Amino acid sequence: MGILLGFAPFIVFALLTSVSVSLGLWLAFAAAFVITIRDFVESPTLRLLDAGSVTLFGLMALFTGFIEPSLTLQSVRLVVDASFLGMALVSLGLRRPVTVDYGHEHLPKDVWNTPAFLRANYILTGAWAAGFAVMTAADIASVFIAQVPLSLDIAVGLAALGLAIAFTVRYPVTLAQRNDGHKGAAAQRTAHKS
Repeated sequence: MGILLGFAPFIVFALLTSVSVSLGLWLAFAAAFVITIRDFVESPTLRLLDAGSVTLFGLMALFTGFIEPSLTLQSVRLVVDASFLGMALVSLGLRRPVTVDYGHEHLPKDVWNTPAFLRANYILTGAWAAGFAVMTAADIASVFIAQVPLSLDIAVGLAALGLAIAFTVRYPVTLAQRNDGHKGAAAQRTAHKS
């Protein structure tokens, strides 16, 4: 579940912005900074998601704090959600899904280049991209259509976030069960032939 830690800054932001945009941005920046430093100390590589989170939340916190404090919550959400959608899509376009590095932490090296591992990471990153696309669409509607209330934007965003988290938790379990089932069936066929 290391990938959930990678998305923790975004989750902090999503949960706290209804309380205070500034608080949500600064705490998301702090979370991103701590996670990035912790991971960099363990392995001196910088993940796209970590670097993107630190940069995005740091710049947005400074921009809304010192340059444009009157920026609306909907506008801030749109920038953040669209940025995370962009990170997910860029990683897919580069054929290096943002979830791959987190999978490396929990699986042996001989699995890293297998088609099943890569396919699973494309699916996980795709699920997050879909969630961010829904959030971005809700943000656009809230910013540009006066009849779409902020509360609907937040509700849609939290629902999409919840579904992305649930999928991220459930999908590896489903894969493991499916793989165990295939191994069991192969063992039964082998035993039956003997």
